[in-house]
Amino acid sequence: MVIIDSGHGVNTFGKISPIWGDGTQLYEYEFNRDISRRISRGLDKYNIKNNILVPEVIDLSLKVRCDRANRLYEKFPGSFLVSIHGNAGTKPNEGTGWEIWTSPGETESDKIATYFYNEAKRTLKEFKIRSDYIDGDPDKESKFYILTHTNCPAVLTENLFFDNEVDCHYMMSEKGRENISTLHINAIINYLKTN
Repeated sequence: MVIIDSGHGVNTFGKISPIWGDGTQLYEYEFNRDISRRISRGLDKYNIKNNILVPEVIDLSLKVRCDRANRLYEKFPGSFLVSIHGNAGTKPNEGTGWEIWTSPGETESDKIATYFYNEAKRTLKEFKIRSDYIDGDPDKESKFYILTHTNCPAVLTENLFFDNEVDCHYMMSEKGRENISTLHINAIINYLKTN
């Protein structure tokens, strides 16, 4: 089971882009849910069992999310979780690019993350693919709740910066959303093929 977590919700404060000169604006919860649905549909085509962890539009607490994921993992051993997000810096247009996070230490999540990183490099060539090789692999590490309180392996993708105008317009475009969802689908398939 691939557990797909759509970060945040309509009621999460501050997770929106600036209003750009053309009047457009991105809401992170909508982006995350759209990418999750696209990933789910793509996995369905390959008969890969998957579950959208938060079908609700509102945000659910991290504890509720982790409890749901852990129940699925109990029922489907071998499952892993992918949490979908958009990134933001401290100031508009300060940050750019794509990155993936795992919990601290060497786990199966690191192996999964490397498949995503390699696919992002192939798919998002025009963007910076951010990495941290301090421990020998490209993922960044943090004690994010969704990564440390799930019993299954878990990764968190930050799919460009919604407060960067170039990144954000790509995130809002059909091409951008197709490419971002496809990189997730391909990374999952490549990981499953070799494991």
